[in-house]
Amino acid sequence: MSNSYTDYVVLVNFLVAVVCTEFICSDHFHAMAKPKLVVFDLDYTLWPFWVDTHVDPPFRKDRSGRVVDSGSSPISLYRDTVDILTSLHGQGIKIGIASRTGETDGANQLLSLFNLDQYISFKEIYPGSKVTHFQRLHADSGVKFSDMIFFDDESRNITDVGRLGVHCVLVRNGVTSKLVDEEIQQFSKSQSS
Repeated sequence: MSNSYTDYVVLVNFLVAVVCTEFICSDHFHAMAKPKLVVFDLDYTLWPFWVDTHVDPPFRKDRSGRVVDSGSSPISLYRDTVDILTSLHGQGIKIGIASRTGETDGANQLLSLFNLDQYISFKEIYPGSKVTHFQRLHADSGVKFSDMIFFDDESRNITDVGRLGVHCVLVRNGVTSKLVDEEIQQFSKSQSS
C-alpha cells in the first residue's frame, strides 16, 4: 500500500469520528432524552371515575373476566391506559402512581385486577398533598424531580407538584397515548436546551 492510500484511510476515519462525535453531542442526540419516572394520578386520569365515590368496592372479576364492583357494575379503564403503561415499561421508563384517594384498598385492588401492577414500580396512594407523594417517590426512586413527568386531572396538583421542578401535565378526559407521546417529546426538548 502506498503512503497516500494509508493517509487517505486515516483521514476518512478521522472525519467519520468527528462527524459522529458532532452528532452525538448535538441536539439530535439529546432530543432523545427521556424521563426516568412517569407518574400518573388514578381517578379521571387512568380510569373514568373516583374510586372513593363513583364505584362500590370491593372489586372482583366476574365469570367473563370483567372487573366489576360489589353491585356487579362493570368497571373500565380509559381506552389507552394499558397501551401507555406497556409502552413506557417497554422503553425502560419507571412508572409511579400518586393518588390522593381515601379508598386506598380499592385503588390497589383495581390496579391488581386490571393487571397494572406489573408495570408500576412506585405507588403513593393516600389522602394528602401530592407534594408529600412526590417527596416519597423521589426518596424511594432516587430520581430527581427534574427527571419526572406527572399526569393529573386536577390543576391544584399540577401547580403544587410543578413547584418541585416536575414536568406536569393537566389531563382532560383521561390520559391518551397521543398526550403522553407529545409530553415525552416536549420533556426531551426541554432537557436538550
